[in-house]
Amino acid sequence: MSGNTEKPSQTETETLLDRLHLQDKVQHKLSPADFLQIRPPVKQMDHVTSEKDLAHTFLHRLIMLDYRARYTSVRPDSTEVTTESDDTEIDYSDLEAFLKPTENTNEKEQTSVHPMDIQMAVFHCSDSFLKQMMITKLSQCQYALPLLVPDPVTKEIQFPLWTLREVTKTWKVTQCDSVTMKSVPVYKAETPLVSFFRLGSLSVSKSQLINTLINNRHDTFFHRNCPGSTKSRYLMDGVAEIAWYCPAGKPNDNFNDCIAFCNLHGDALLTEKQRDILIEKSSINIFLVASLQSNEESRSLISSLFKSHKPLICFTGDHSCDAVKTKNGIYIMGLKDKNLADVSEHLKKIIREALSSLDGSSLKPSFQLETMAELSGIRVDETDPACQRGKPAAMEIINLLKKDNMDVSQIKDEFLPRQGKLWHQWSKIHREMFKLRGGAEMEKIQKQQKLMNIRQKQCAASFSKLMDLFIGSLSSLPQTDREYFLKWCQIFVDALCTDDLSSIFQDYDKKWSEVLALKNKWDKSDLLLRKQTELEDISKKLQSATFGLEHIFREMGQIYEAHKTTQRESRHTDWSKYPELAAQLMISGHPMELMDGDAGHVPLTWISSLLEEVIKKLGDQRVFVLSVLGLQSSGKSTMLNTMFGLQFAVSAGRCTKGAFMQLLKVSEEMKKDLKFDYVLVVDTEGLRALEVEGNNTLHHDNELATLVVGLGNLTLINIFGENPSDMQDILQIVVQAFVRMKKVKLSPSCVFVHQNVTDVAAAEKNMDGKRRLQEKLDQMAKLAAKEEVFNAECFSDVIVFDIQKDVKYCAQLWEGSPPMAPPNPGYSESIQEVKNTILSKASESAEITLSQFKTNIQDLWTALLNVSFVFSFKNTLEIAVYRKLEVQYGDWTWTLRENMLSIENQLHYRIENGKLDEVESSYLIEETRQKYAEVTEAMTKYFEDQTEKEILAQWRGLFKIKIEEFRNEQVNRVKRKLDGVIQQKKDQKMMDDKKSEFENKLLQKSKELAHKLKDKAKDEKELQRQFNSVWSSWVTELTADTKRVEDINLEHDQFTILQELGFELSLIEECKRSGRYKKISEVGDYSEYINASEQKYLGTMIDAFQKYASVGAFSDKEQQQIRSLIIKAEKESLDIIKSKPLDTRGYTSTYLCEVANHVTEKVQKFLSERKYTLRKEFTVDLLLHVFYRAESWILESHNKFKMNNDTIIYLESKKTQYYTIFRSFCKGNSSAVVFGELICEKLKASTLEAVCNKTAIDLAGKMRCNFPAFNGNRLNLEKHMLKSLAEKEKFDDFIMYVTNPRSQTEAFIKAEVEKYIFKDHKDEAVNVLKTNIDDIKTRVSEALFTATKKVQTSKEGDTDMWLNEFSNVIKDELTFDNICSENFSDINNFEFLKEEIKKGFTSITEEMSSLSLDKLKDSRQKSDEILINQLCNCCWVTCPFCAAVCTNTMKDHSPDDHSAPFHQPRAVAGGRWRNTNEMCIDFCTTLVGSDLYFYLESSDRSVPYKNYRDGGPDCATWRITSDESKLAYWKWFVCHFKKELESHYKREFKGKGKIPDDWKTIKKGYAIKSLDEMSETN
Repeated sequence: MSGNTEKPSQTETETLLDRLHLQDKVQHKLSPADFLQIRPPVKQMDHVTSEKDLAHTFLHRLIMLDYRARYTSVRPDSTEVTTESDDTEIDYSDLEAFLKPTENTNEKEQTSVHPMDIQMAVFHCSDSFLKQMMITKLSQCQYALPLLVPDPVTKEIQFPLWTLREVTKTWKVTQCDSVTMKSVPVYKAETPLVSFFRLGSLSVSKSQLINTLINNRHDTFFHRNCPGSTKSRYLMDGVAEIAWYCPAGKPNDNFNDCIAFCNLHGDALLTEKQRDILIEKSSINIFLVASLQSNEESRSLISSLFKSHKPLICFTGDHSCDAVKTKNGIYIMGLKDKNLADVSEHLKKIIREALSSLDGSSLKPSFQLETMAELSGIRVDETDPACQRGKPAAMEIINLLKKDNMDVSQIKDEFLPRQGKLWHQWSKIHREMFKLRGGAEMEKIQKQQKLMNIRQKQCAASFSKLMDLFIGSLSSLPQTDREYFLKWCQIFVDALCTDDLSSIFQDYDKKWSEVLALKNKWDKSDLLLRKQTELEDISKKLQSATFGLEHIFREMGQIYEAHKTTQRESRHTDWSKYPELAAQLMISGHPMELMDGDAGHVPLTWISSLLEEVIKKLGDQRVFVLSVLGLQSSGKSTMLNTMFGLQFAVSAGRCTKGAFMQLLKVSEEMKKDLKFDYVLVVDTEGLRALEVEGNNTLHHDNELATLVVGLGNLTLINIFGENPSDMQDILQIVVQAFVRMKKVKLSPSCVFVHQNVTDVAAAEKNMDGKRRLQEKLDQMAKLAAKEEVFNAECFSDVIVFDIQKDVKYCAQLWEGSPPMAPPNPGYSESIQEVKNTILSKASESAEITLSQFKTNIQDLWTALLNVSFVFSFKNTLEIAVYRKLEVQYGDWTWTLRENMLSIENQLHYRIENGKLDEVESSYLIEETRQKYAEVTEAMTKYFEDQTEKEILAQWRGLFKIKIEEFRNEQVNRVKRKLDGVIQQKKDQKMMDDKKSEFENKLLQKSKELAHKLKDKAKDEKELQRQFNSVWSSWVTELTADTKRVEDINLEHDQFTILQELGFELSLIEECKRSGRYKKISEVGDYSEYINASEQKYLGTMIDAFQKYASVGAFSDKEQQQIRSLIIKAEKESLDIIKSKPLDTRGYTSTYLCEVANHVTEKVQKFLSERKYTLRKEFTVDLLLHVFYRAESWILESHNKFKMNNDTIIYLESKKTQYYTIFRSFCKGNSSAVVFGELICEKLKASTLEAVCNKTAIDLAGKMRCNFPAFNGNRLNLEKHMLKSLAEKEKFDDFIMYVTNPRSQTEAFIKAEVEKYIFKDHKDEAVNVLKTNIDDIKTRVSEALFTATKKVQTSKEGDTDMWLNEFSNVIKDELTFDNICSENFSDINNFEFLKEEIKKGFTSITEEMSSLSLDKLKDSRQKSDEILINQLCNCCWVTCPFCAAVCTNTMKDHSPDDHSAPFHQPRAVAGGRWRNTNEMCIDFCTTLVGSDLYFYLESSDRSVPYKNYRDGGPDCATWRITSDESKLAYWKWFVCHFKKELESHYKREFKGKGKIPDDWKTIKKGYAIKSLDEMSETN
C-alpha cells in the first residue's frame, strides 16, 4: 500500500508513543508479567474511549487470540457532534469553495493512529519475552510477522530471530498421490521464499494481492482497505513482514508445499538494504511497478534483475497486457483495468510454474530463517548480551543430546535414568503397599525395603552430564539470563523432538496402512500379527519420544526424593537446593509437574518441598485453585492459553501428560474484589488418553479426576463437540469424582464449558442442550452414587449447580479449516465470558493458602492410593482446624468451669455460715450469665474471624450446643453438690446445736475456773494441771447422754455379703489370698476363668483342653468384652457408693450389699448373651475387686462422719482452744481480748480451708494454661501421657493404659499435678498460697472495719450486732461458726476489739505464710480433681481392633467419627492370629489398606479390613485411615517389653507374629519423637 515516502522523524515517533502512552516504555520495556495477571473483567473490547488504552487493549485481545485486536478503534464517550441541521438549504454558490483543496483543514485535524503503528509501537516497547509471546500469538492469528525491522531511532535494521523461535508451522505435502504431514519450527523450515516489492505508488494494494495467494478470507497482511487504515503511518515503511502458506493436503490447495511470502512495506526504491537482502534470499521476486516507462530508477532496478537466474515477476500499473513470459523465467503482466481475483489466479499459476521449473535444479533456492543471521549489515536480536549469556549453556546441553545421534526415545534412558524403569518400579511397589496380603506388617516392611533399595539405586545412578549442566546453569545464572537459558533449552529440545516425532508419526501412518490392508487378506494372518506387533512397538516408541523440560524437572525431583529418603549426600551437586530452584521458576510463571503422567504417580516428597520453598519466598499466600478436566485433545490447554496466556503445551504431538500446576498473579486492583493473591491453575492430561492403554484407563481417569476435583476450588469441565459417547465418558468420570468429594465433605464448584458448538447464538438449541446435559448429569449422579454407596437422586444432590449459569457454550476454535484458518473471534469472546464467570465464582469462594494446598495434595493422593478413597481420605487441613477448635473449646469450658468453681465456693461458705438454705438453678444461671455471654461472644468471633471459617462452619452449631450443654451440666453439678451440703447442714443441725451448747458450757466453765485460779495466773504449769484435771470431767459430764460412732469392719461385711450370695467361704478366702482380684481389669488372658465343664461352644472336653492349651479359649474380641464388663462394673459400683450419704449419715453394710447385687446381675446378664460360662472365681474376684476399689472412699467418708458426729472426738479437738481462753481469763484479760482470741481461733481453721481451696483452684488454672500436657486438646494430653509412660518404662502402667485408659490418664494427671506443685514449681505454688493469704487478710480487715463502723454509728450497737455484720461481710469467703455473744455482752470498746482481732489474725496469717503445701492435699477443692474433671470429660471409646483410645476432646462428638492417631499393633492389646497362639503385630492402620479380613464375634463370617465399617456398630463409627504404620512408639514398646507381653497374654511373637528386625533398631528417644510427628499430622 502507499504510505509516507520519507523516513519518520524522531519527533513523529515520540509523538506516536506519547499518544499511545508508551513513551516511558522505550527504556523500561513491557514484559509478560504486565499482562499475565488476573485483571478486572473487561467489557466489549472492540473499541476504547482513549488512545492511551489502544496498546494495552491490542495486546490483551491478541493474547486471547482475537485477531480483531488490530481493528480496535477509538470512540470517545461523548457521541455529540456539532453539525448543521439536515434541513439547512445548500447554497450552491459555495460549491467552488467546497471543492477547493482542504489540506489546511486536514492539517489541523489529528488522524487516527494507524493499526500497524500500534502493533509496531508495542513491538518496539516490549522486552524479548513479550515480543516472542506477541509474535507467537500473531502467528496463531494467521497474521504476517516482522522479518526485518528498522529501529525507529537509530534506523538500524533488526532481524528478530529470537522473537520467531517459538513459531511452529504444520502442513501436509502432496507428492505422487501421497500426503505427508510436517510440523517444523519456522526458523528451521526450508521453504521457497516469494518476496513482494513496490516501486513507486500504485492504486493496487500489494498486501491485498498477497493475501489472495495465502487466504482469500483473511487479511494476513494489513492493507489500505482494512478497517482503521489511514494514510499516515510512521513505523511500517521499511518493515519486511513474512507469512507462510501451509497446504492442507487437499486438491483445492493453492500450492502443494509450504511457501514463505515476504512483503517489504513502503517504496522499495527508498529501502535499499532490506530490498537487497530479500532479493538475495528469495526464490521468486515479485515487483509491482507504477511505470517502467516514466521512472528511470525503477527501470534500472528491474533491468539489473533480468540478469539473475531467479524467476522474476513484474506487474506494471500502466499496462493492461496479460502475463507474458520472457527469457530466463521472467514474467511481465499489466495491472491496468485488471480484476484482482484474475490477477491472483494468474499469479498462482505463474508461481507454481516458476517453482516447478526449479525442481531438481542445482540452483533451486531454499529459504531458511536461521540463515538470515549470517547476513552483514543487520542486527540480530539474539546478539542481546543476556540472550547470548543464556544460549551457550543451552547449546552445550543440546549438543550433548545430539552427540551420539541417539533417538529421542533413547535420550531419557541415557541421561535421565531415575525417572524411567526405577521410578516406575517404585510407583508400582508403593501402590502395592496399600493392597497388602498375608502378614500385612511383614509384607509392608519387605516392600518398604524394596522401595529403599530402589531409592538407593537412584542415588547410585551416575549423575548425567545433562543434569550437571542444567542444574549448574539454573543455580549460577541471574534471573533474566536464567529465563533465556530455559527458553533456549525449550526451543532446542522442541526442535529436536519435532524431527523425531514427525518421522515416528510417518512410520506409524505407514504401518497402520499396512495393517489395514492385511486385515482384508485371510491368508496373511501371520504377517498381520507381525505387523500389528511392529505397530505396537512404534506406538511405544511414540510415547517415549516425547521429551521436554518437564522431564528434566522430573529428574530433579527424583534425585531429590531419592537423596531425601536415603539421606545420602551427592558428590556432584547439592540436591537439597533443588526445590528452591524449582520454586523460583514456579514463582516466575513456569508450569511444574504435579502428577507424573508416565508413571501415574505424585512425587509427594518433591511437591511438598517445592511448595514449602514457594511459601518461604512468597509467604503463605492465599490462592484460588482452578482445575481443568476434559477428554484428550478437547482443547483444554488451548482454552487456558487463550484465557490466561499460560504456557501449557498444546500441540498434538505434545499433549499434557499427567497434571501440571502454574501460578498466576492477581493484579493489585483485583485483590480488592478477590480474597486471594494468586490463581493456581491445574491442567491435566486428557481423560481417556490414547497413551494410557489397557484396563487401567478407567482407573487412571478416575484417579486423575478425583485428585484435581479435590484440589480445585472450581473445576472447569471441558466438553468438545456434541458426540454423546464422548460426553457420557467424561460425565461419568467427573460426576463420580464429585460424589467422592461430597462424601469426604469437600465442596468444590464446577463450570461446564461446551466447546466447538456450531451455533452458539441459537438460544433454543442451547436450552435443549442444557436440558440434555442436566438429564445426563442426573443419570450419572445416580450411577456414581450407587457405586460410591451414597444417596443422590440428581446432580444437585452432589454439588451446588445451576444449569443456567454454570454451563457455557463456546464457538469452534477455527474460522475455517486449518492449517490456514485464523482463530474464530467468537471463540475468544466465549472464553472471555467463561473467564468472567470463573472470576465471579472466585470472588464468592473461600480461599486456601499454599500450605493448605500442599496438605490437600498429600491427603487426596494418600487416599487415592487406598482401595476405598472415601474411607481412606484424611482431610489433614480439616483435622488441624478441628484440633485448634478443640483447644479453644478447652479454653471456653475452662473459663466457665473456673467461674462456676468460684461461685460454688462462695455459696458453699454461705451455706456453712447458715446464710443460705436453698440454691435455685435459675440463680446459678444468672450468676454465670456474664461469663457465659463473654464465652459465646468469643466463640462467635472465633468462628467468624478465623481464616478457615468456611471449614469451621460445619461445627459451629454443634459447639454452640456443646457449650450450652456444658454450662447446664456445670449448673446441675453445682446445684447437686450444694443441695448435698444443704442437706448435710440440715442433717447435722441437731449435732451443730449440741456443739454450740457444749462450746457455750465449756466457755462458761473455763471462765468460772479461771476466776477461781486468778492468783495462780503466772504459774503456767499449775494452770495446765488444773485445766487438765477438770477437762475430762467436763467432757464426761457434757456427753453423758450421747452415743459414740463405732468403727467399721469392711472385710467382715464383704465376706458376709459374698456368703449370702451363695459363695463358699473357702472359695472367698482363696480368692482373697491370691490377690489377683486387685488387677483383674489388667489380666492379659481370661481363659483361666472359663467353665470348661459347662462349655457351650468349644465341642468336647478334649478339644476344649487342646484349644485352651494351644491358643486360649477366648478370641481377642471376647477378651475385650470381659475386660469391658469389669471396667464398667467397677465404675458403676463406685458411682453407687459415692452417691450414698456416707459423710453425713455414716456407713452401713447395705451399701456394699447393693453394689454386690448390681455386679452379680451384670455378670449374669453378660453370660446369658454369650455361648460360654465363667467359673464362680470370676464373680468372686470381680466383687472383691469392686470392694477393694471402693474401700478407700468408704473409709475416708466414714472417718469424716466420725469426726463430725462423735462428740467426744469433737470436744477433744477443742481442748487447746479452750485452754487458751481459760488462760486468758486467768490473766485478767478483758472480754474483748478473750473474744478476739476466740474469733481468731475460729478464723484460723476456716482461713486455712479457704486459702487451700482457692490455691487449689488457682494452681489448677495455672497448670491448665501453662503446663504443656494440660494446655491443649485431648490429643495433646494423650501424647504427653504416652511420653511419660515411655520415660518411666513400667510395664504395669502400660497395661493399665491399654486396659483402662481413663484410669491411667487420671493417675498421670495426679502424678503431674503433685510433681508440679510439690517439686518442680514449689516456689510458684507457695507464692500463690501467700497471695491468697494476703487476699483473705485484706478481706478480714475490711470486715472488721465495716462491723466496727456499723456498731459505732448505731445507737443499739452491741456485740451481737458486731458479730452479725462481721459474719455477713465474710460469708462468701470464710466459714465462721456461731459464737454465743451472751458471755461477751460487756464489750463496749469495739475499736479495741478490732485492733485485737487484727493483731491476732496478722499473727495467724504470718504463721500461715510458712504453711506446708501438704495441707493442700486435705482441702475440699483439689487441683488434680479439678483438672481431671476438666481434661477427662472427653471421649473414651477404644478402637475395636487395637484398643487405641479416641482422642476427641468432646465425649459425645457424633456425627463425627471416632479417631485416634496413636493406633498400635494388635499385640499390644493381646491380639493374635485366628486359631493360633501367635501374636498379631499388624497395626490396624496397615490392615485397613490390605486385602486381609477379620472374623465377627463367635462367627465364621469374615469381613475385609478395607470394609471394616461393615463389622458392626463398634466398627462403623470409627475412622481408621491407612498411614503405613509410621508410628515408631509402639514398635519400640513391643520390642522392649516382648517377654512381659508374652507372659501377660500367654502368647508368643513367632510365626506370622515374629517381630521384624527393623523394629529392634528403634531407640526410645526416636519412639518418643515419633509421637510429636504423628500428632502434628492428625
